Amino acid sequence: MGAKLKIAGFVALGAVAGALTTMQLQAVARASYAPLPLEEMQQLAAVFGMIKTDYVEPVDEKKLVTDAISGMVSGLDPHSQYFDKKSFREFREGTTGKFVGIGIEIAMEDGLVKVVSPIEGSPAFRAGLKSGDLITRIDDTPVKGLTIDQAVKRMRGEPSTKVSLTVFRKDESRTFPVSLMREEIRQQSVRSKMIEPGYAWVRLTVFQERTLDDFSKKVEELYKADPNLKGIVLDLRNDPGGLLDGAVGVSAAFLPANVVVTTTNGQVADSKQSFNAAPEFYARRGADPLRRLPEAVKKVPLVVLVNEGSASASEIVAGALQDHKRAIVMGSQTFGKGSVQTWRPLTADTALKITTARYYTPSGKSIQATGIVPDVWLDETAEGNVFAALRLREADLDKHLQGKDEKKDEARIKARDEARKKFEEQLAQNKDKQPKPLPEFGSAEDWPLRQALNQLQGKTVVASKSAIERKAEAKTE
Repeated sequence: MGAKLKIAGFVALGAVAGALTTMQLQAVARASYAPLPLEEMQQLAAVFGMIKTDYVEPVDEKKLVTDAISGMVSGLDPHSQYFDKKSFREFREGTTGKFVGIGIEIAMEDGLVKVVSPIEGSPAFRAGLKSGDLITRIDDTPVKGLTIDQAVKRMRGEPSTKVSLTVFRKDESRTFPVSLMREEIRQQSVRSKMIEPGYAWVRLTVFQERTLDDFSKKVEELYKADPNLKGIVLDLRNDPGGLLDGAVGVSAAFLPANVVVTTTNGQVADSKQSFNAAPEFYARRGADPLRRLPEAVKKVPLVVLVNEGSASASEIVAGALQDHKRAIVMGSQTFGKGSVQTWRPLTADTALKITTARYYTPSGKSIQATGIVPDVWLDETAEGNVFAALRLREADLDKHLQGKDEKKDEARIKARDEARKKFEEQLAQNKDKQPKPLPEFGSAEDWPLRQALNQLQGKTVVASKSAIERKAEAKTE
């Protein structure tokens, strides 16, 4: 098996919308429509008619129309999407953090579904699925040829229904079947702990409806455990984004009142907005979820950890805290998803999620296709980067919106190709010795977290070797 990672970050079952930060706007479809191009519409009607009369077997008319809409929308950019009845329900469930499935975070590798991590306590976790397992069949359907969304849909379903998986475990060179019972999965989007006396770690895995409430409770608990916190590490690595109000609220927890967190700009009037560090921009149920936090949280030294999997809402947080000089951003350049998706109902059961604007940091920098550049570059491990060069970013996606200052990064593309080639050669030479997986985030072996703690404690920080080499090469040139 090769090691071509097709998808950056992770996609949790049920959280299909994870990387797609969505405006808190459920606008109705517009009453007035743009004039239709008559000649092109006649062509569309002609094709529809030919398929109905000439295709080898009868085709459902509703399916033809749905496929036409889906194709039209998917041709815009990687993040616009038409929701049919089932996918719309899944989208809304995904933003709540609750969904029915088997409970795995997944990516695509060589056209197969790769288990990034089983969610603790889920059917997949109890069945013993491991990080790195490859799913080759879902029920009787081969995974090869499916998109990641199609694979997700097949693994989801109704509670108490079975799904059968065929799993290939690389480190044991064996294939085996697993039968799982679907159930409601609850994602935990916020984790926290004291990593050393006086220093706390807060990790956000996705921005959902309850993320800000859970974040506030976790930070409040940390301050109750130690009212004199000396520093906090806010860990946004592999956080694919989610709901905008959560990002604004988390930023507001650390920023002065009413400062700009992010601005948006697009074609329609309601896409030209400024989102500030004030309750009216993030409080969902009237009461300010940040009201319980001590004033000290506004001043505590702060480090934000990011990587290539940090996207959208997490980039908004990192960009706001960086621009206001409230935190040191450490890690690697983020994913670069700086576009706003708004969902507009079409019927009671269907909707259109369409890109309506671009995001900008408080200083006016576009996030799109460039992302957030860290203040301090870090490697993934003490030995250097293992998987970073293999990960894709927004700029690598087909039909992505062009960033204002986007330039084709030939050096990064070359580095990724070389890293992939080297990685596959190592696998071929050492078939029995698989690459050592990265340490769990928040563990004692977590190298970037160790460097973030060093930064807070005024100790020596070991910056990325690759970043140092890039600077040396630039000086030489």
